[in-house]
Order: sequence, then structure tokens, then C-alpha cells
Amino acid sequence: MTLYRTSVTGFSAVEHRLSEMLAEQMAIRTGQSPSPAERRSWERSLPALRADLLDADLGGVEMLIEYQLPLTSKRADVVLAGKHPETGGYSYLVVEMKQWSHATRFEDSDTLVTIEEYYGRPVTHPALQVRDYCDYLLGFTTTLADDPGSVAGAAYLHNATDSGVDDLFRLPGDAHGRVFTGQRRGEFQDFLKSRFAPRSNGAEAADNLMNSRIAPSKQLLALAAEEVQQREMFTLLDEQRDAYNYVLHAVERARRSNTKTAVIVSGGPGSGKSVIALSLLGELSRQGRSVLHATGSRSFTQTLRKVAGRRAPRVQKMFQYFNSFMAAVPNDLDALILDEAHRIRETSASRWTRAEHRTGRPQVEELLDAARVPIFLLDQHQVVRPGELGTVEDIRGHAASRGIDVVEINLDAQFRCGGSQEYVTWVQRLLELEPGGATTWGNEPNFEVSVADDPHEMEAYLRLKLEAGYSARMAAGYCWPWSDPHSDGTLVPDVRIGDWARPWNLKGDRSVGGAPAAALWASDPAGFGQVGCIYTAQGFEYDYAGVIIGPDLVWRDDRWVSVRSANRDPDFRNRTKVSDDDFDRLVRNVYKVLLTRGMRGVVLYSTDPRTQERLNDLI
Repeated sequence: MTLYRTSVTGFSAVEHRLSEMLAEQMAIRTGQSPSPAERRSWERSLPALRADLLDADLGGVEMLIEYQLPLTSKRADVVLAGKHPETGGYSYLVVEMKQWSHATRFEDSDTLVTIEEYYGRPVTHPALQVRDYCDYLLGFTTTLADDPGSVAGAAYLHNATDSGVDDLFRLPGDAHGRVFTGQRRGEFQDFLKSRFAPRSNGAEAADNLMNSRIAPSKQLLALAAEEVQQREMFTLLDEQRDAYNYVLHAVERARRSNTKTAVIVSGGPGSGKSVIALSLLGELSRQGRSVLHATGSRSFTQTLRKVAGRRAPRVQKMFQYFNSFMAAVPNDLDALILDEAHRIRETSASRWTRAEHRTGRPQVEELLDAARVPIFLLDQHQVVRPGELGTVEDIRGHAASRGIDVVEINLDAQFRCGGSQEYVTWVQRLLELEPGGATTWGNEPNFEVSVADDPHEMEAYLRLKLEAGYSARMAAGYCWPWSDPHSDGTLVPDVRIGDWARPWNLKGDRSVGGAPAAALWASDPAGFGQVGCIYTAQGFEYDYAGVIIGPDLVWRDDRWVSVRSANRDPDFRNRTKVSDDDFDRLVRNVYKVLLTRGMRGVVLYSTDPRTQERLNDLI
């Protein structure tokens, strides 16, 4: 949870080698090396904070340096822990250190700022950044949930004068986010004294935070109703907040100046794309902007309609499909939020499309034209069906041909898979979607990875997680037949492995025999009894994922071999439309998606003995 922990007094003993120690810990825990800017911050900002704490007679306060926020890969610069001077209870202060000496508003925004070091790229106001960190801690750390007053936040610009960052003070500060400059060092020390008792030991408070149980994350779909209908329910961090604020700014600018901008937000599984999408939909709706949400996933769209619109049928109409805009009036919408944009198709036409709409026009052009600000949220490694064309390059190319400016924002954090970027990288290297070759999985405290000896063991493991209050699902590659239910409503156990057999999730939109409709398999508790497929799992998350790797992807000698004849997906049958190379790429993407649905852990099993042996060697 933190790269290094020390008391303020103890900091002096390691200050001369702190940068190297932190770099070493980062390499061990994340597999990454610090950037030059991070090293400079450790070498210059941390001593400045330490000096202020000593001058405030707070040498016993604990410093949690590079504190990782729960279930994400995001790190707060420092979390201070100690005793509150008035209540005597635990007190925590999240401090974001900035070396900035100058900062200005981005255009006329109160939430975005620019600094010289970022070459004009807008970033979120530091008070909002640290406020988000505080809100996130309170939302995910059970020991803090009943005592919101125990947490405060501050951005400390120790190199800045007030005049150099005057624009930052336009945004009022509060207990969870305020700005201090080097010019206000005395004021900052008074603030520290208001949060921590002098000469008290902060070790117990730090232990309390570090050992706290991390509550399950707020499930995206369970909150959709309040998010869209009432108020913002999600906490956005760093690049998420940057993307959110930039889109709001672009929509306002387009309204005022009659301009058009496309925004591409790309990121891996669990980087927060759908959270951004729903946050934008809720906020733009409250502002009275004309906005719609669209996906290429029937399961995802129908689930959002059911959950978000359960009390207000009109809300259901806000969730559309990518092929809903063939006859849209250009720029009729202020914003069009395109979630899972990697599922954009070549055209919107299908066998049910009216003749006058069968123009052969690319679907991406229909989406670009439909709104003044189309927002594409995508992960290029989640293209799993033939004909899906949603890539950054394709969207950029079509936008350029229409004279539309494009802004691209990359989400580099992980919010699924326990916040473990290491696990996502491990999966991509395991499936050879990323160079470097497979590596042995180590013991990662934030995410559990195991191999089951058979499906019985996998199911028993996941059932124990269910009984402990977590969500869990089993999913598999499309390697078994898929039957309709019997006439009496019972499901056919098509997925057979030895003496173990379970049915697939339902195909249709109605519940049958106690099993939920296909679109609700991942979110309805009754979905545990069936095996999910890529089309019902993609776009969703659950705490623990069981993944059955079927005979369509096996390990032979020193490489993966895709076995087309073992796959039952009807979309892959046509060899003219789907070449062997395309099939190989798509089937690896399928398993990459299935392997990254879990928030807390995954258990794997392969039906192929040699592949199972390979997994056991690596895990």
C-alpha cells in the first residue's frame, strides 16, 4: 500500500538515500522505474515537507510515502498519520506535493490548469486532485467510513509564490482540498498543527490505516440509477478527472463558439472508462445538455437501461446502440458518449436496416457527425469479434478526413484487478499480446492468482468467495455447443469437462428456470450457476473470476497455438471474412478480456493437459 513508511524524525536518517530506496521498492512492487520528475519530487519536495513538520513540532507523525489508493494503481505523494489535537482520535492528511512555480487557468476553466512543464496540456486543479484522493479513501477504506472528519487534504506548492499561481485561488478550498504555497509556509504549519497533536506518536494511526479492510468497490451498475438521475456518485482520479473535466470544457466551448472536437479516451481493462462515461452522462444531463450514451454491446446497454432507468423510463432512452445514428441530424447532440468504442463496426447496416439507410457509410463517420463533441472510450486489446474496427488510428483517420480536431487522453491507471498493473501486464505477456515473453507470477498482495486442478475445484473456490460476501463468476472460451433450454425451463449443461457439466448463460432477454437474462448474467446473483461467455462478460466486473481456457488456445513447445476447429463461435466460421491470422488475434483478445474481469482475484483452468502444465509452471 505504500512504498516507504517512516516517522518524521526517522526521515532524517534515510534522507540522503531515500530516492534510491523508493526507486528500488517501485521496481520490486510494480515492475516499473520512476520518471525523472518523480525522482526530483522525492529529492526536493519530501525534505521540504519534513522540515515544516519538524518546525511544527510534529516529529512523531508517520509519513506514508507514495501511498497506493485501494484497488487502484494511483499513489498519493504522502499520507500523514497521527493523533488529532482536539479529539484525540486518529487523524490523516493527504498531501500532494507540487514543484510548480507558475500555474494558470486553462482558458476560462476553474477546474483545469496549465503549467510550463506540461507544454500547455491541461491538468486538473491540484485542490481537486487531492480532494478526489480523500473522497476515494473514505469510499474504500472501512476504518475511515464512519469518521469522514478524520481525513483532510492539501496541495503544497513549496516552490511557488502566491502571485505565480494566483489563478489557483479562484477555486475555494475546503477540508479535503486546499492549496498552500511556499509563501504561505507559516499558514501551512498552522494547518498541520490543527490536524496533529504535538509530540504524539503516529504509529498506531498508521497501523490502523494500513491494516484496514478494503470494502468492495462501488459496483458500476448498482449506482447507475442515482448517477444519471440525481447526482455524481463516483470518485474520479487524475487522468480520469482530467478526461472528465476536458470533455465538460469541450462541450461548453463548442456551445459558445460553434466548434467541434472529438475526444478519444483509451485505457486498459478497469482503467475507469465506464465510470467516466456515466459521470459525464449524469453531469451533462444535469446541465441540460443534449447527451446520449451508446455502446456496441447488447448486454451492457440493456443492463444500463434496466438499472439506471428502473424508476424513470425516460432515462432508458439515454442508452442507445452505435447503429442508432444512421439517420441522425449532424451535430444535433451536444455530446455523444461512446463506451466500449472498440466495438465499432464497419457499417451500421444489418438485415433489418431499411433500404434508404443502406448507404455503406462507415459507422465511425455516423458517430463523429452526430454530436458536437463525440467521446470515444476504448481499449484496442478488447476487439474480440470480426468486423470490429474501433481503434485510435481508425477514428483519427476518419476525423481528419472530416476536418475534426481530435484530443486523445490515455488512462494509465488500473482500477480492476486490484489496481495491479503488474497483473494486466502479466496477462498480456502470457498471451503474447505484448513483447517480452511470459513471466512467473509472484505473490502480489492486492490480487490473487491461482490454478485449479479441475472445474470442480474452481467452482468450489468461487462458491466460498460468494459465501464470504463477494461476487464471483465462471466464464469460458466458446468451445462447446449452446442449446436452448428444455421445454420445462431447465437449462442444458452444454459445457462438459470430464464428469463436470454446467449450462451456458441464457441467450435471450427473458429469465428462464431461475437463470437471469443474458444481459444480466454478470450482475444478477443468480448468474453464478451458469458459465458466461465473452459476449456476456465483456464490459462487466466481479470480485473473483474463474476462467476456463478451452481447446481453441493451447500451448505447444514454446508458443501458443490457436485451434480453429475447437471453437464454436458462429462469428468465426467464415474463413473468407475471418482469416486464420485474424482468428488467432481475436481468440487471444477473448481470453485477455475474460482474464481481466476480476477485481480481487482469478482462478484459471485449461482443458488441455500441456497448457495446464504451462499455467502451473508460471503460477
